[in-house]
Amino acid sequence: MADKKIITCAITGGTHTPTMSPYLPVTPDAIVEQAVGAAEAGAAILHLHARDPKTQMPTGDLEIWLDILRRIRDRTDAVLNMTTGGSTYMSIEDRLGAPLTASPELCSCNMGSMNFGSFMMKDKYKGKWVNDWEEDYLEASRGAIFRNTFADIETIMTRLGEGGTRFEFECYDVGHLYNLAHMLDRGFVKLPMFVQIIVGTLGGIGPGPENLMFMKETADRLFGKDYRWSVLAGGRHQMNMATMAATMGGNVRVGLEDSLYAGRGKMAESNAEQVEMIRGVLEGLTMEIATPDEARAILGLKGREAVAF
Repeated sequence: MADKKIITCAITGGTHTPTMSPYLPVTPDAIVEQAVGAAEAGAAILHLHARDPKTQMPTGDLEIWLDILRRIRDRTDAVLNMTTGGSTYMSIEDRLGAPLTASPELCSCNMGSMNFGSFMMKDKYKGKWVNDWEEDYLEASRGAIFRNTFADIETIMTRLGEGGTRFEFECYDVGHLYNLAHMLDRGFVKLPMFVQIIVGTLGGIGPGPENLMFMKETADRLFGKDYRWSVLAGGRHQMNMATMAATMGGNVRVGLEDSLYAGRGKMAESNAEQVEMIRGVLEGLTMEIATPDEARAILGLKGREAVAF
């Protein structure tokens, strides 16, 4: 079972805006439908952000979150993974409010503060915005820092860990792996760890085989065999980096949070389409796909009956 591949699907995120794709889910209803579709296509883990149904902006609103979580849980047995990142512009209190109430099986945890640039995307859509807020939202990332200090990370791990929530440790650069090793040494991290290596985000390590291999080799030096790992890559690098990770023994993450496309110049019409694509690649390589319950066992999760939503 440990050799089976866990597919994570990141449904919407806090970076892409409605103008960028008509298929990006930007309301609770759309998030629920696409999450269920991704699970049916083979995703064992659904990585979730919430969006306000009126503004279509990322939100930490508790009632919106609980509505999304409960409706997905009623229709699928996938592991529901709540972001603690939210968006660059949320305070840590806003980011943690819903996860602390919901006490999910899994939450993301960014392993450091960083520049997180999405401002370069706005030039492609000049004058064509669906919502008035989008251009300013993207431009603001030029001068913003995504904050996750050591104190923030300690707070996330301690407060959510009290309820048995485990973590997808998001590492955007090699220094984040060392931050994670530091937290492991201090006893904040419980094994087995689930490390998400991220390449191709402006502000983090770039895409490419050499960078992925360097990140994996560094993780091996720091953690030995005491971790599971996965890869997500931004934009056009999504599928090739995921495929490379799988051949190296890792797991994979896809989804419209990370890339809006399903091949060169072709927009993905759903999250399920990307899940089906990577599943086809993995199965073509004679790899087996983990079910949600197998993913739970591999990652040591507390189980869907132990959540608070």
